[in-house]
Amino acid sequence: MFAAFTSGYIVRREEGNWLEFDLPSGLLINTLVIALSSITMQWAWFAARKDNVRQVQIGMLSTFALGIYFLLGQWNVWGDLVAHKVYFGGTDSNPSGSFTYVLMGVHAFHLVTGLVFLLITLGRSLQYKVHSRQMLTISNCTIYWHFLGGLWLYLYLFLLLNH
Repeated sequence: MFAAFTSGYIVRREEGNWLEFDLPSGLLINTLVIALSSITMQWAWFAARKDNVRQVQIGMLSTFALGIYFLLGQWNVWGDLVAHKVYFGGTDSNPSGSFTYVLMGVHAFHLVTGLVFLLITLGRSLQYKVHSRQMLTISNCTIYWHFLGGLWLYLYLFLLLNH
């Protein structure tokens, strides 16, 4: 899906009528936040392998908090875009802004699903169902979270290099 969006971005940009605008600086901060959240998620996974349930819970809560911070940061970036007259739709919109909102918005939706997955896994850890002999849930959650981080890094670099 994201490959289709980014290739559509490139094709549409070449057709002309493309508004050039500076990306908000908050995107770099958000990128650092999501990278840090991958570190805390990996820490939780390592803690589960060592049966340190308390560290699993702290790592997952930290990851959750950083995920929320990332979403709030994205919301602020959208506000910055609007303040600079870059809109998603309407008579004053441009495809460049619309593509940027779609890329960020669809990623944000996936991040929300990741936060739900984190809460489910955290709940299992509170019931002592996440440990070295029951790693499937936290392993899948960790893989998904790293995917979200890697995907965001790709999207950020894509927007940075193609803007």
